[in-house]
Amino acid sequence: MTNLDHGATTVSSRALGVLLDSWRASSAPGYLALADRIRLLVLDGRLPVGTRLPSERDLCAHLGVSRTTVAAAYAALRDSGHVDSVRGSGSVVRLPARASVPRPTTTEGLLDLTKAALPAVDGIAEAAQRAAGRLGAYLDDPGYDPVGRPVLREAVAERYRRRGLETSAEQIVVTLGAQHAIALLARVLVSRGDRAVVEAPGYPHAFEALRGAGARLVPVSVTVDDGWDEAALMQTLRRTSPPVAYLMPDFHNPTGATMPADQRVRVLEAAADEGTVVIADETMAEMAIDGVGPGSRVERPLPMAAYGRAVTIGSVGKSLWGGLRIGWIRAERPLVDRLVRARSAGDLGTPVLEQLVVAELLGDFDRVLEARAGHLRRGRDRVVHGLREAFPSWQVPSPAGGLTTWVGLGAPVSSQLTLAARREGLLLAAGPVFGIDGAFERFLRVPFSYADSDTDRALAALRAAWDGVDGVQVPASPLLAEVV
Repeated sequence: MTNLDHGATTVSSRALGVLLDSWRASSAPGYLALADRIRLLVLDGRLPVGTRLPSERDLCAHLGVSRTTVAAAYAALRDSGHVDSVRGSGSVVRLPARASVPRPTTTEGLLDLTKAALPAVDGIAEAAQRAAGRLGAYLDDPGYDPVGRPVLREAVAERYRRRGLETSAEQIVVTLGAQHAIALLARVLVSRGDRAVVEAPGYPHAFEALRGAGARLVPVSVTVDDGWDEAALMQTLRRTSPPVAYLMPDFHNPTGATMPADQRVRVLEAAADEGTVVIADETMAEMAIDGVGPGSRVERPLPMAAYGRAVTIGSVGKSLWGGLRIGWIRAERPLVDRLVRARSAGDLGTPVLEQLVVAELLGDFDRVLEARAGHLRRGRDRVVHGLREAFPSWQVPSPAGGLTTWVGLGAPVSSQLTLAARREGLLLAAGPVFGIDGAFERFLRVPFSYADSDTDRALAALRAAWDGVDGVQVPASPLLAEVV
């Protein structure tokens, strides 16, 4: 469990009792029923790895059972590898050791749905031609550009203003996509050994960037139905005072959840009290599906920084095209200066031509987003209907935005299913890819951004794959995938 902070969050007996729900309904002996329910909460990610469980005495008093029952349940969890007994820290949630699995070396002949992405927007070639025509004005410049061209910085600032957040071009640093932005912020804000709050499930490449900077990750649960576990998040901030917390508050990847405005205020106030910089990844913020277009009455939260101290990240990789490696960071001037100074250790700037292309396209961005919403609405409805019809036991959400649905499989077989799907010619990202050290075996991320023919092919492959894995035990390790 490399770079994972153990015991940073304690779940109270009362909170665990709520999560346990109807555990007594099982016909199994009490200690086994309790252990099975806690194990399920771990696999679902609702008890993040590293969480400290209540003491045996506190939990038995709250549940109204004997201490022997709780002690035996904890012993069963230790035996199955789901709990560690740490001297001075009590019983801490973990997951059984997993063997490393090599990443697939080729996807030739396979339908690859590990990437939640869209094809290039209409008009991108024409925008590139117009940008090339303007390039001559920049050729007397050396071309090394660590902060970004004024024309693009102003265009990005204007998007923030249109979304309700006053922003100047001087607050924008143009980056080589959102992933570069995360890595650059981690390099500047995190020192080796620092804690960093992350979401579970969450964006795996953000985990990698933070770990690369030496951070110890502290996970906080996010679910489709309930969003962010606010009590756990607040407790984690108070207990650990982390320098950074990485959150994706809009159409969260992979759950699709959106953080309400009032919760944003509370989270940012708590973070400010602890000196924590919230990094809000808003890559998905303008990828709404419902309520898009003229006359729409759907109110959406403002950018995170409108509610308090936050650094925001954006990108055109989802909205325009992943082949345009253009992203940005919005921050206050002192941090902008630090980012620019630190950048030279990794790169010397963002290509000028790509910046000019994106500046061209942002001029008509509302039309682009409306067209994207229509495409995604049709794709979402096709995928959701197809999955619900083919797999009535699955829980298939219909998100209001984003590019994926976070499907509940009803059994901890996600890695088995993705392995079986590969044999049917389909690549999907198993739930554990989005967790820390293997949680979320009961979930599968399914994109709905692809063509109808690809969706139909994927559904057929999933049907064939499911027949072979239904009820199979959890494998030793998930199939690793490069996801976006």
